Amino acid sequence: MLACVVAVTLFLPRQARFRYEYEKGQIWMNKDLISPYSFGIQKTYSEIQKDREEVLKSVLPVYKNDTKVPAAEYESFAAGFDIRWKNAQEPEERKEIYKQTGLNILKEVFERGVIAYSKKFQRNSSQYNFTLLTDNVARTLNTLDVFTYDEALDFAKKQVDSNKDIKNKEWLNDVLEDHIKQNYIYDERLTDKLEQSALNNLSTTRGMVQKGELIVANGTIVTPEVYQKLESLRKAYEKDANILGERKQVFLGQLLLVALVVILLMVFLYLFRKDIFQDDRKISLILLIITGMLIVLSWAIRLKIPSLYYIPYCIVPIIIRILFDTRLALNIHLLVVMVAGFFVPNSFEFAFLQVTSGMVAIYSIKNLIRREQFLTSALMILTNYLIAFLGISLIRNGALDKVEWINFVPFIFSVLLSLLAYPLIYAFERLFGITSEVTLMEITNTNSRLLRELSYNAPGTFQHSLQVANLAEAAIFKIGGNALMVRAGALYHDIGKMEKPQYFIENQNKGVNPHDFLSYEESAKIIISHVTKGAEIAKKNHLPDMIIDFIRTHHGTTRLDYFYQSFLKNFPEKIVDENVFRYPGPIPSSKETGVLMLADSVEAASRSLKEPDAQSINNLVDRIVSYKLEQGQLKDSNITLKDLETIKSIFKSMLMGIYHVRIDYKV
Repeated sequence: MLACVVAVTLFLPRQARFRYEYEKGQIWMNKDLISPYSFGIQKTYSEIQKDREEVLKSVLPVYKNDTKVPAAEYESFAAGFDIRWKNAQEPEERKEIYKQTGLNILKEVFERGVIAYSKKFQRNSSQYNFTLLTDNVARTLNTLDVFTYDEALDFAKKQVDSNKDIKNKEWLNDVLEDHIKQNYIYDERLTDKLEQSALNNLSTTRGMVQKGELIVANGTIVTPEVYQKLESLRKAYEKDANILGERKQVFLGQLLLVALVVILLMVFLYLFRKDIFQDDRKISLILLIITGMLIVLSWAIRLKIPSLYYIPYCIVPIIIRILFDTRLALNIHLLVVMVAGFFVPNSFEFAFLQVTSGMVAIYSIKNLIRREQFLTSALMILTNYLIAFLGISLIRNGALDKVEWINFVPFIFSVLLSLLAYPLIYAFERLFGITSEVTLMEITNTNSRLLRELSYNAPGTFQHSLQVANLAEAAIFKIGGNALMVRAGALYHDIGKMEKPQYFIENQNKGVNPHDFLSYEESAKIIISHVTKGAEIAKKNHLPDMIIDFIRTHHGTTRLDYFYQSFLKNFPEKIVDENVFRYPGPIPSSKETGVLMLADSVEAASRSLKEPDAQSINNLVDRIVSYKLEQGQLKDSNITLKDLETIKSIFKSMLMGIYHVRIDYKV
């Protein structure tokens, strides 16, 4: 507990907490708020984005005039002209005319300039202004004042076509095309630098609130303008609190809050779940999960991730629900959300979203019987987030078209990350020796190795176990309990009979009873040994402890009356040790183990009914339940008399169905 409190408190961000909660469109229920000092009114996100766009529009892209390009192309044109002239098929005396015409056209093109457009600056129009640097001298131009590469080619072609002295126009156009290059080069680095400098000078405030000025009066509506003032005051307050050196007091406050939460959790466990309170492994696991989630939250706040809703808060109630129970999962989730609410913005909104989603997560896996329920649960959590998000957005903005759907994306990622609960549950099971319902689902698969061995070696026992599982599961579901646990316990409760299956009547199909050749004491010893043998087999095959409890308690400390009475009848002169004919126990200590004991006895006894009818089944069930009560076998099982009536009713109904008993209805 101490380690949990200290670890969580150390990782939490040291920031003072603004005392007021507020929402746009809501009534200010607190006293009149007077500004304690002067502060700037922070611009909203949309205002800052609008200002950024305006600033970026004011920054012109920078192009550099590369004077080396024209000089190089003039020289290249002149040098290569003589070589290419022989392909012109023109008289030698016209050579100089062609050459001079080409140079003049190139000079016109390069003097006007050739650029490549940047799509980044074609926001509202294909044309835009830009700054041209020529030897560090800047001037402003428009893209209409210069050529693009294609425009330069068209210009050169028109000039050639309009010149009557040029006969072989195609040849000269080909030569010019090779020498038209871009000489106004976009300087991205310098443009970005100018943009960043302009953005750095962008003001994040709009106006001031003076000390002593009324910010909001009691009973008035929190308008968007007032809301922004409150947000600005909150940020100024939290910043000033950190500067003024109150971090130690903040740490102390956080320590008290976290300690209170952990103590409340321990009180809950002591009052309602003493089995967990007395188990250090389970308490360590619970505190580890709580610590881990709050440290992840602290880490996210420190990193200033875009939205704290990316964190999968619902993973905590899912894990606790699967490993423990619904009440504990809800209790822990509420405590974790309450602690987190002190460190996140809009804490009421945060708490509402997370509490409702956690409740949906817990309710959606109340009875985990299929793996696909994890996906169903994730979909239901996402639906809850969607409804809550939409409701809060409508309250805040008052219009559906103003809902910022992009803000819902973090919730989708959060739900997807909550599916990590499945591998985490497996890891926690292995590390802390806890059995989840996921493991119970796996071991109730009748194709598992141990159950296959039981069906091959002791088919009668296997069929008996299936019938017991059906009876016990139906009964525990009706009176309230873990039906999956009961089913698993019922399927494995008689695995000890695999050692000597022929000594148990349900596996005897050859008409030979090996007990006919044994003494009553030896027979009782073999029958009783299936309990201890079963526990040994279960441990060897790494079955959970809760399943071993079903094996050890399904006969409690009852007596093998058949062999005991037979011994008394045949050897009246001998002193009998009753413990030889009594199961070692212990007796059932939960509803689940108690129901299994009753189901096992009822199902086994029902096989001895020669002509089962409604009356005989009624008498059988009543007699067996009464016998278990008289023997004190159910005193620790938490089963009430009302539960017993329900159990008997279900057993009778199901046995009549098994034996196809017709009920006579009297009119």
